[in-house]
Amino acid sequence: MIRIGVFLLLALSASPAWAAPGDAAVLKAQQAFAARKLANLEHAARAVPADHVLAPYVEYWRLMLASRTDDARIADFLARYPGSRMAEALRADWLKSLGAREAWPLYLAEYPRLARPDIALQCYAYRAESAQGNRSHPREAVTLWFTGRDMPSVCTPLFEQLIKAGLIREEDVWRRLRLALEAGNPSVARVVANALPEARRPAAALFDQASRDPARLLDAGKLDFSRRGDREIALYALDQLAKRSTAQAEQALRRLAPRLGEEQRTAWARLATWAARRHEASALPWFQQAGAMAANDFQREWWARAALRAADWQAVLRAIDSMGEATRAQPVWRYWRARALQAGGQRAAATPVFLELSREFHYYGQLAQEELGPVMQAPAVNNAKTSGDELAAVGRQPGIARALALKELGLRSDASQEWNWSIREFSDAQLLAAAELARRMEWYDQAINTAERTRELHDFELRFLAPYRELAQQAARENQIDEAWVFGLMRQESRFVNVARSSVGAAGLMQIMPATARWIAQRLGIKRFHPDEMQNPAKNIQFGAYYLKHVQTSLDGSPVLATAAYNAGPSRAQRWRDTRPMEAAVYIESIPFAETRDYVKKVMSNAIYYAERFGQPSVLLKERLGTVPPRKTPAILAADPDVPLEVERTGD
Repeated sequence: MIRIGVFLLLALSASPAWAAPGDAAVLKAQQAFAARKLANLEHAARAVPADHVLAPYVEYWRLMLASRTDDARIADFLARYPGSRMAEALRADWLKSLGAREAWPLYLAEYPRLARPDIALQCYAYRAESAQGNRSHPREAVTLWFTGRDMPSVCTPLFEQLIKAGLIREEDVWRRLRLALEAGNPSVARVVANALPEARRPAAALFDQASRDPARLLDAGKLDFSRRGDREIALYALDQLAKRSTAQAEQALRRLAPRLGEEQRTAWARLATWAARRHEASALPWFQQAGAMAANDFQREWWARAALRAADWQAVLRAIDSMGEATRAQPVWRYWRARALQAGGQRAAATPVFLELSREFHYYGQLAQEELGPVMQAPAVNNAKTSGDELAAVGRQPGIARALALKELGLRSDASQEWNWSIREFSDAQLLAAAELARRMEWYDQAINTAERTRELHDFELRFLAPYRELAQQAARENQIDEAWVFGLMRQESRFVNVARSSVGAAGLMQIMPATARWIAQRLGIKRFHPDEMQNPAKNIQFGAYYLKHVQTSLDGSPVLATAAYNAGPSRAQRWRDTRPMEAAVYIESIPFAETRDYVKKVMSNAIYYAERFGQPSVLLKERLGTVPPRKTPAILAADPDVPLEVERTGD
């Protein structure tokens, strides 16, 4: 176990990486496992020392590639590494083999030891119980049915059994069919419809027609509105039409409303949601026409956002109060409900909500604290520091040692999974020690993510690390932008992982797209540039800061608009503005893309923490957000040849 001591030495002294005997063989074993070449894996495994910290991983890879019917060998490994990430993954894989073989007694003996079963394994478990005569969990089994997503094929026998037993009724089938259509999964809905009596199920061809040409289907007179199936198809077609044009959908809905009966209210709620996402003024009256009972929580959230943009605080309150308890309890809606109460003169009712939120460390906690003012400050948080003994104790934990070894070998995905599994039940003190250990190993993303998990003890210097400080300071100074803002964005983009690359090709610390990088290089007069240079921290930060300044200047100097543009593209950030000035927090809340909405909140919140860490003069988050100026002309930036539209990497 020499490797564990080496990692502790590395962490405590920040020494260069150390290559242990057998590392090359472990890498060859992993490559063979990834290529699914068992013979090569067996050959590499023979060169791995038995006491190597990753020897259990090599054995785990061998078992994952070998026959999953060697139950005794698998059970032996699980007994020797109980509670490990490897045991969890191997057990899940083994259980799928047991389920496929219908080895129900062994399945039921092993299943309770699995910490995080997926849907397929849950379906197998309920089938196993039923096969063994245990029918004590029918209600839990039925809950798996209610989803708009496609389900694993192993769940089909379970659902057939529940339908045959009358535990999934016809009304439940209609409910799932609607869930599938609302989720935009007509193929799932078509399969679900097969569980209906043939005389009552909608024709299969109608699903495709409603998806392909909803206007034509609604105009053709093919739908029989006396049939429930055809009414469901009509609702789906109206939704698909609204996705393309709310004006056309409104005309169709007004024409068909008498034939839809009460279900027209569902159609109005869907239409209103599309209008709200497009920031159309018609959204609020359409939500009013639908009524709260016709909407689901996703639609009610957009009702609240539309009301925020209209500054209709009474409608904001009605929309939030109509949400389900779980949705209403989210920080976003607690904050805006308190704002609505305050706007209605109910300050005494709003204050306790703000006070509770102010003790939470996020965007809404910061905004809530500012609503309370300087008189009612949240308790100060002292950065808790870890001791050398605590650091050493965490470093000796087998899972942490394996994670560090995997990272040193460049196996980042395995390393992150091992690390996250190992810290899942850590105390606050252990989390802070692990975060400090990761920081010293320059594993910045895990240091931040681990520090963020604490509940009572906190270290904001670990949560808001500032590597590459000199590079960021220089880039911020050259572009005359706020250093704290640059760090807030960089933390959100990459968690300071220099080798980070997104699924669409954005690269480096500030996640710059190749086309954008080429454009920036041209603007900066850099010749013979190649996008691979974005892996260079200095050049990546230089380019990112330049682009951030460019979009800020192009968007009337608003940091909120620039942040939204950095994530979703300048033309979209422009399109989401209004013709009148708007509180920036309202603009952010009504961004149609959930990813960008969350991104802007986190970047701006991060900037406040970094400003405090850097000793900048105190600025309120509301002041940093400011007011979004009105849009002067439609889509100014869409035609700007200086702004590459390839940067718009967030899709609809």
